[in-house]
Amino acid sequence: MTTAMPRTEIVSEKGLARVAQSMARWTEKWFPDAYVFALGGVIIVAIAALANGSSPVAVVTAFGDGFWDLTAFTLQMAMVVLTGYVVATSAPVARLINKLAAVPQTAATAVSFVALLSMSVSFLNWGLSLVFAGLLARAIARRVDLRVDYRALGAAAFMGLGAVWALGLSSSAAQLQATATSLPPELLKVTGVLDFGTTIFTWQSLVLLAVMMALTVTVAHLSAPRGVAIRTAAELEVSLDDQPEPTQARTRPGEWLEFHWILPAILGLMTLGWLVAQFLTKPFLTVISSLNGYLLVFLVLGLVLHKTPRNFLQAVTKAVPATAGILVQFPLYAAMAAVLTRAVGSDGLTVSEHLAEFFTSLGGGGGFAVIIAIYTAILGIFVPSGGGKWLVEAPYVMQAATDVQMNLGWTVQIYNVAEALPNLINPFFMLPLLAVLKLRARDLVGFTSLQFLFHLPVVLLLVWLLGMTFSFVEPVIPPTP
Repeated sequence: MTTAMPRTEIVSEKGLARVAQSMARWTEKWFPDAYVFALGGVIIVAIAALANGSSPVAVVTAFGDGFWDLTAFTLQMAMVVLTGYVVATSAPVARLINKLAAVPQTAATAVSFVALLSMSVSFLNWGLSLVFAGLLARAIARRVDLRVDYRALGAAAFMGLGAVWALGLSSSAAQLQATATSLPPELLKVTGVLDFGTTIFTWQSLVLLAVMMALTVTVAHLSAPRGVAIRTAAELEVSLDDQPEPTQARTRPGEWLEFHWILPAILGLMTLGWLVAQFLTKPFLTVISSLNGYLLVFLVLGLVLHKTPRNFLQAVTKAVPATAGILVQFPLYAAMAAVLTRAVGSDGLTVSEHLAEFFTSLGGGGGFAVIIAIYTAILGIFVPSGGGKWLVEAPYVMQAATDVQMNLGWTVQIYNVAEALPNLINPFFMLPLLAVLKLRARDLVGFTSLQFLFHLPVVLLLVWLLGMTFSFVEPVIPPTP
């Protein structure tokens, strides 16, 4: 049972650690469960649509029609958790995680270490970052020689998603803009194709990434609870047993293949052959940024690493409960997006269009960059889907950027860095990590909200200053086939 902290714990902290503790205590008491947060979000956007003059019929129609819009994405996100969990709990990866867990020597260093690795892995793939960093946090928490706050470790593990995910190779917006066949015709006519050389790999974007990582690690280190203020996993009544169930002995001839490595090995060779063919026929960045390809590789990699089908299925069974929150919550966010973008008001505009019209009418130049960042962050609280929201937001945002002569590649990166901000206060993308950590959103949000307070002004300042180093480049529109 969780008990209130003695007064001595409250006054023992100083600086950011004390602020983080205060915010953590507040969120533990007042922050609702992530599912309640999603239910409340649906109601809020419905009220906003009604206030905009939309009819009740239009609102409920958008709600119902949009409820399953993210079905494929929901399955993909559930598989991200499942495959990441299965791979990370295999014997070889578990040994690597345990070796990394032995590196930090102090509680504060452990927290900042997890944050650094979480963001580093997230640059390659945010899905892997969630599960890998979560299991690293659990491994550090199991150390008997180091007393570390489990909530702070969990919040640090989330920093890959909460700070820099959209500045990396798995950025949904950058991927979409780099692939002509993925862009809606109306957006393609405005922006043309923007490859990674104009978005992710500009020096301005890399500077932005480096600053955000340094800031996040520093805040994580300084805000980590120390001394008697630390709350361990045991004190939070969290089990840290990640050992797979012992495999039952084979009892009949028909089970022979279940206990043999031959089928996983053959499937692994087939997947390797497919991957080689992909690299030979497609651009490198296209291959590594494919979510479906990532899921295929990691699912089969998990099978190979567990050696036998029986071991693999045991790991899958243990991972499946971690997907429950995603399966019941993602449809609510799809419904929210539909109400925002489809429920037309009395003046013929949706709530989303009114918001865009307001922010983009405030001016160009550095002010435009700040406005777009603020707008993206606000909308992301209610529609936390980087790729789906970009398809909704991009047509009018990129047209406005063209009108005010803002560099289009940098506009994508403004969206990307601002897109991460609401993740620090909205538990949507925390769900997979929470399942791994066996914590609730309220356990982490106090620490992630503190990061938000530092990230917001730095992001707004950097998108303004770095934006002044760009010049407008006319988009190259591909010919209509």
